[in-house]
Amino acid sequence: MGFFAKIFSKIFPSAKAEEIVAAPPAAASGAAPAASPVPAGPASIPLGEVAPILDAMPGAKGLNWRTSIVDLLKLLGLDSSLSARKELAAELGYSGNDEPGSAAWNIWLHKQVMSRIAAHGGTLPPELLD
Repeated sequence: MGFFAKIFSKIFPSAKAEEIVAAPPAAASGAAPAASPVPAGPASIPLGEVAPILDAMPGAKGLNWRTSIVDLLKLLGLDSSLSARKELAAELGYSGNDEPGSAAWNIWLHKQVMSRIAAHGGTLPPELLD
């Protein structure tokens, strides 16, 4: 199971995470798609509102998961180390020039995770998709 599938399964435990792949959505901003993108898998299914699910998780009040990839991963109980985020960035096809761990790189990573959650059926408020 890929890193993105782990994120997705933490938010939607009943989803079949093994079917979730991190293929770039149609409008991936900030990076070109990977040379050979992974197939998108099955069509997305309605899974529900993501923000209320995350807001209801233990510890959410003390974390800024809406803008921070590190806080999002911590909230989900996943490894938020730089090496783990590098793994996620590679899986998501990052090809930009920002230094791994930099603010711009982390912002790109967070936006890509949110876009892919929405592409796989999660509903997000507009401010999380900008």
